[in-house]
Amino acid sequence: MYPLKRNRRLRTTAALRELVSESTLSISDLLAPLFLIEGSNMKESVDSMPGVYRYSVDLALKKAKKLYDMGIPGILLFAKIDQKLKDNSGESALNENGLMQRAIRQIKKNIPNLILCADLALDPYSIYGHDGIVENEKIINDRTNNVLAEIALSYAKNGADIIAPSDMMDGRVYCIRKILEKNNFVDTVIMSYSVKFASSFYGPFRNVLDSNPSFGDKKTYQMDFRNKKEGINEALQDIEEGADIIMVKPGLPYLDVVNELANKTNVPIAVYQVSGEYAMIKSAEKMGWINYKNVVMEQLMSFKRAGASIIITYFAEEAVKFLKRNE
Repeated sequence: MYPLKRNRRLRTTAALRELVSESTLSISDLLAPLFLIEGSNMKESVDSMPGVYRYSVDLALKKAKKLYDMGIPGILLFAKIDQKLKDNSGESALNENGLMQRAIRQIKKNIPNLILCADLALDPYSIYGHDGIVENEKIINDRTNNVLAEIALSYAKNGADIIAPSDMMDGRVYCIRKILEKNNFVDTVIMSYSVKFASSFYGPFRNVLDSNPSFGDKKTYQMDFRNKKEGINEALQDIEEGADIIMVKPGLPYLDVVNELANKTNVPIAVYQVSGEYAMIKSAEKMGWINYKNVVMEQLMSFKRAGASIIITYFAEEAVKFLKRNE
């Protein structure tokens, strides 16, 4: 009771505030997304995401090496697929000389200690821009799972440390874990996009991969953003099916979900700070409305405070610089 208890006492100096801080953010918490394109010596800017680029495999390797040398422990790979290779079966995703497979091999060969995560879904490979096989404008769950499992095996064979299914098909984690175990990839980690909401914050990202759906939306498989209990159930089911890490996506609007999962589960939780979250900060910075560094670090710290162990962010490289300045 005041005046015996004065909460401001522990805020009087920077040293005291640091001493009693409940949450910490470190470089080892970060994963950096990396976008791939075909070609050689190619680097394409992304208009909707200032400062983000697509790289051909040779330049992606250089970028990955730079990130690793900065201390960032891992990257999450995505591929932009040529339109002529897209179909309704995901066949090109199984090509051992496909864009993802070549990138995984090259990066793992040259930077063996970098944690290599491979995003897994059919939308980059689909003529429809959807995350699964389409029949009569419906997404066919179980057939999609069979294809996803085969792609996951291909990524694992080529050196991926972590398979990250982002499709939101029911049972896909079980199918992936089963095929990995059968083929003796018992140490390959599954980081499931367990709680992936049907969010308007994904807009800039879909321009990066040219993966906008050609009909409808993704609400029949991605989660209703009004529902938290459903998300908890999704995550718990993924853990039962063999997921080692669960993810919440987007990040900032769903800190309540991150926190509840942190309290209810004993597995690492990843949060994906998505393209819309990134673009909003970049836009506000451009207009001079915010202190850019402070806002970036406040958001990243909020993910840790909520209970996340891993933060996937387009600010990873800048966050390293900000953290090192504070050492």
